[in-house]
Amino acid sequence: MISLVSCGVGHQDLLNCKSKEAEIKRINKELANIRSKFKGDKALDGYSKKKYVCKLLFIFLLGHDIDFGHMEAVNLLSSNKYTEKQIGYLFISVLVNSNSELIRLINNAIKNDLASRNPTFMCLALHCIANVGSREMGEAFAADIPRILVAGDSMDSVKQSAALCLLRLYKASPDLVPMGEWTARVVHLLNDQHMGVVTAAVSLITCLCKKNPDDFKTCVSLAVSRLSRIVSSASTDLQDYTYYFVPAPWLSVKLLRLLQCYPPPEDAAVRGRLVECLETVLNKAQEPPKSKKVQHSNARNAALLESISLIMHYDSEPNLLVRACNQLGQFLQHRETNLRYLALESMCTLASSEFSHEAVKTHIDTVINALKTERDVSVRQRAADLLYAMCDRSNAKQIVSEMLRYLETADYAIREEIVLKVAILAEKYAVDYSWYVDTILNLIRIAGDYVSEEVWYRVLQIVTNRDDVQGYAAKTVFEALQAPACHENMVKVGGYILGEFGNLIAGDPRSSPPVQFSLLHSKFHLCSVATRALLLSTYIKFINLFPETKATIQGVLRAGAQLRNADVELQQRAVEYLTLSSVASTDVLATVLEEMPPFPERESSILAKLKRKKGPGAGSALEDGRRDPSSSDINGGVEATPSAVSTPSPSADLLGLRAAPPPAAPPAPAGAGSLLVDVFSDGPAQPSLGPTPEEAFLSELEPPAPESPMALLADPAPAADPGPEDIGPPIPEADELLNKFVCKNNGVLFENQLLQIGVKSEFRQNLGRMYLFYGNKTSVQFQSFSPTVIHPGDLQTQLAVQTKRVAAQVDGGAQVQQVLNIECLRDFLTPPLLSVRFRYGGAPQSLTLKLPVTINKFFQPTEMAAQDFFQRWKQLSLPLQEAQKIFKANHPMDAEVTKAKLLGFGSALLDNVDPNPENFVGAGIIQTKALQVGCLLRLEPNAQAQMYRLTLRTSKEPVSRHLCELLAQQF
Repeated sequence: MISLVSCGVGHQDLLNCKSKEAEIKRINKELANIRSKFKGDKALDGYSKKKYVCKLLFIFLLGHDIDFGHMEAVNLLSSNKYTEKQIGYLFISVLVNSNSELIRLINNAIKNDLASRNPTFMCLALHCIANVGSREMGEAFAADIPRILVAGDSMDSVKQSAALCLLRLYKASPDLVPMGEWTARVVHLLNDQHMGVVTAAVSLITCLCKKNPDDFKTCVSLAVSRLSRIVSSASTDLQDYTYYFVPAPWLSVKLLRLLQCYPPPEDAAVRGRLVECLETVLNKAQEPPKSKKVQHSNARNAALLESISLIMHYDSEPNLLVRACNQLGQFLQHRETNLRYLALESMCTLASSEFSHEAVKTHIDTVINALKTERDVSVRQRAADLLYAMCDRSNAKQIVSEMLRYLETADYAIREEIVLKVAILAEKYAVDYSWYVDTILNLIRIAGDYVSEEVWYRVLQIVTNRDDVQGYAAKTVFEALQAPACHENMVKVGGYILGEFGNLIAGDPRSSPPVQFSLLHSKFHLCSVATRALLLSTYIKFINLFPETKATIQGVLRAGAQLRNADVELQQRAVEYLTLSSVASTDVLATVLEEMPPFPERESSILAKLKRKKGPGAGSALEDGRRDPSSSDINGGVEATPSAVSTPSPSADLLGLRAAPPPAAPPAPAGAGSLLVDVFSDGPAQPSLGPTPEEAFLSELEPPAPESPMALLADPAPAADPGPEDIGPPIPEADELLNKFVCKNNGVLFENQLLQIGVKSEFRQNLGRMYLFYGNKTSVQFQSFSPTVIHPGDLQTQLAVQTKRVAAQVDGGAQVQQVLNIECLRDFLTPPLLSVRFRYGGAPQSLTLKLPVTINKFFQPTEMAAQDFFQRWKQLSLPLQEAQKIFKANHPMDAEVTKAKLLGFGSALLDNVDPNPENFVGAGIIQTKALQVGCLLRLEPNAQAQMYRLTLRTSKEPVSRHLCELLAQQF
């Protein structure tokens, strides 16, 4: 390649420029000169054209915009001289946009070079395809490149370039690369004599086999064979591919990663050869280094650590696992920080294997020392992860105490994670629950700001469920509250436990009822509103537990600071509790304020929070990790799950025991038509929405009850969703999309090139449940994904919609599900809005749709005889009660289709009522919480005129008109 500097751009002039303005002036002068040369009458020869294109490229690399010269660069592609063609391809790779109008001309030139059989020109063309990587180029050459790759007469350099080019296209657009007979032949490139071809082929096969493992499974034996030859060879045997006395380290690492895409080989000979290779790598690690240079150790350790990763992936060779653990143990004390980090990270995985767990535990002192002395916070974090992974019943107390000690000086960035880990280990391996209570209270004392609600909710639940620890918990928390500086989370825990079990320590004069109340109330003025609300609930509990404190507590509740508090929640509690304590009898008070019952058990929400904090890749490590066989289910992190599937109000859920949202649907293919195909099937993978007994359905969809006395210690309700002013207007086709769902409950609500939204719903009386399925049709993850239901205008008072949050990230090709519980409070005319916001490729995306919830969804079909129908029809004869519309048919007039639409609309079809058998008559009742609206309809089709007349009569004028408009649009 010719030097960019030697092209006469005036390099020395640029260096002599004293300011940016002077440089720009010199550049503009040169650009004007080049432009005049390109537009001149005299045709430029190849060398001159190459020189000026090279100048433009150099100017662009200096940071200046170039808006001409593209055609001249394309013309260079037709040259037969290497340097001219190279500069042309280089210019195109750097400056030509993938959407440029010149792409077709470029594609023609590339096609000519690929067909030329000149290996140099073919490589230049392949490099250009890979560098541009546009979809149009992929569509043009995706079928040709595999043919070049496996052709017998292709040069080694061409094969190497073709493999890497195909890899680039596959990563950009996997759907463009066709699988075919070439896949079987590309595997045999692993036996190629040229190591560069093998290296490129391994990269390609590793990427392809992740999506189509069966097509490339024969690569395992070939990869083992090639790896064996590399490992057993001396550095002199592969002299051209030896890096600081390590034979082909990059190829070794790639082969080991390829083998991790498959389970252990079934062929005994192949498996034995692979084990021999891994043992050789481990043996070489014990040999003294052949060079003191860091490049030698880096290359050797890269192959070693990747071999250990393969050993952990197979998890079937106890001897290799223990040897790998011992080797990593040596790295824990290595002077190189990166090596210590990688050793800790790998040992976290080894700790989950039953074969190597005991070997990992032998390094506990080294890991604890790393936690205390490491300078790098990321290494300390990995040490904490390893302690968490190696913990079992035999060392739980030691590990928890060390992590608590470290927590006092830990970096703020990892404190919350350490707190979650300590809370999980203390619960999981607690034999003595007094130790568990002490541990959690220590957590709050040491790092109260980082103790999330899940942690202290959990300790309250366990104390409530275990009678043997309630007295100890009350005594311990009472002593903790006596500290001069007490964290607010400690006040919350103390308020709850003393309110429930303070009577267990009331016999001691040092913790008598007045002392308990005085201690709690001394913290009252220092706390937030939520904690004060909880303490007020504790005070009313005290009146029930300790009648002698009634006068004192009533004085506090009666104080102006409470009854006239600016916060509505505190004011309401003070007024209600004061009235309750004044008017209720002792028996009533004891019933209303009885002790909280034990909570049922379910998976720990603390573990779920830790999984969320560690990210999507941490699920398997936390969930599928080794379980201590001696641990019981109670210690294994099982938490309460309600027997009903109802969604209680936020104030009725002290310990976060709401039923978890339904799991997200498994990832589906990203094709436009198939993304949601499983959503509307009747298979067992999706929640069943088939007909169920009405009582069961209504019990599942029971609306939130008002706050019960059992939940008076609840937190305030969360903040409301953003209002309509925070979102954009609905998309133009929102009404059309809504109309499609007036007579049906399931289908695709919206679809574009990025996102598909599916709906599946059912309704009973004034209640409904809707499942929304959000499908990511791209291969790029959606970030900050946030669907929100908005109630425009007064809809909030007419329709209640409870939503469950969805994950903020949606992986490419994946689908997430959101559940909506709906209650119709009274008749409404406007549907709620669905606002979907997310970031795709860093760019914000947003759209607003109309949610398919219309008043007819709450139609309950009603059967009635002809006489009853006409009697009711006459009763609804006021002008305002009737709505009528005559309209032209927009669809073919088919009686069966009309019948299906009327049934889908929600009414019952009454036979033998209308004298004209061609007409349709229906009846139903719209169910709302406030009232019921009777509805009668009559549809008269006129096939000859292709017209309909629709008449609707209801007991409310707005409902008549709205239903008439909705139904008329369906025909």
